[in-house]
Amino acid sequence: MPKPKVFVTRIIPKRGLDIVLELCEADVWPGELPPSRDELLRRARGVDGILSLLTDRMDAEVMDAAGPGLKVISNHAVGFDNVDVPAATARRIPVGNTPGILTDATADMAFALLLAAARRLVEGAQYVKDGKWKTWGPSLLLGADFVGATLGLVGFGRIGQAVARRARGFGLRVIYHDPTAESAYGALPVDFETLLRDSDFISLHVPLTDETYHMINAETLAKMKPTAVLVNTSRGGVVDPSALEQALRSGTIFAAGLDVTEPEPIRSDDPLLALDNCLIVPHLGSASKQTREMMSYLAAQNLVAGLKGERLPHCVNPEVYER
Repeated sequence: MPKPKVFVTRIIPKRGLDIVLELCEADVWPGELPPSRDELLRRARGVDGILSLLTDRMDAEVMDAAGPGLKVISNHAVGFDNVDVPAATARRIPVGNTPGILTDATADMAFALLLAAARRLVEGAQYVKDGKWKTWGPSLLLGADFVGATLGLVGFGRIGQAVARRARGFGLRVIYHDPTAESAYGALPVDFETLLRDSDFISLHVPLTDETYHMINAETLAKMKPTAVLVNTSRGGVVDPSALEQALRSGTIFAAGLDVTEPEPIRSDDPLLALDNCLIVPHLGSASKQTREMMSYLAAQNLVAGLKGERLPHCVNPEVYER
């Protein structure tokens, strides 16, 4: 019996890739950069399944290029804003993701960015490399204190709650805005306006939707404290980059730490990169070896289940099984 044909849009960690290669006739994109749109459409033709990354726009055009034999789209990520889920559902194609396993790694990254931006670690390291460190100074590179400060979490799902759990050890008061979530780890629910006004640190943990697109903009930044530190490990589009650049440059807020950007990757001439009070890293939230291996395993599980006609272990559109 011939193996099902699949397209894997990038080389994923070995644990998941080995499963795919064993059970499928797999076309694996070998490049470090994602396939071009033309390549994506060409390689999708006639496949039974696609294992995609966030960098791949999986829309109706791709699904139709694959044809009626497309049984599953498995996204190697917890987020799935790169997938047109309604289009997949209309075609009765289940879409899989990899939830849960990257919670702690992403929460660690959020807290790392909070600490680094607040205490100006990268700026300090560069200060030493540039040969500027001549002596200890009482006013040298002063940052923000954590004990007794208020951390505001926008979004209080798994990752937001994991950040709240870490914050307790730093003596932070934690508030959050998320109408759908219940309180945990001593965090107090507040409205968005109160969170913006009262927080010394703000960490973003919301999906990218029409409602959250550019929710951090000139108006909301102006409501923050001038000492505030903003961290984003969710999606780049949640923050208006032009408004953030102006707020950081003018002192409207103190600093920012970004794991995600708009666009992504950020352009090398983006004005945010010229600011000492803006720390940007290349989407490393889930970038621990154990986490990425497990993500690849879950993505492979979803792919194989869909190819077999079985229910995906982690399906974002379960209504396809009810039709």
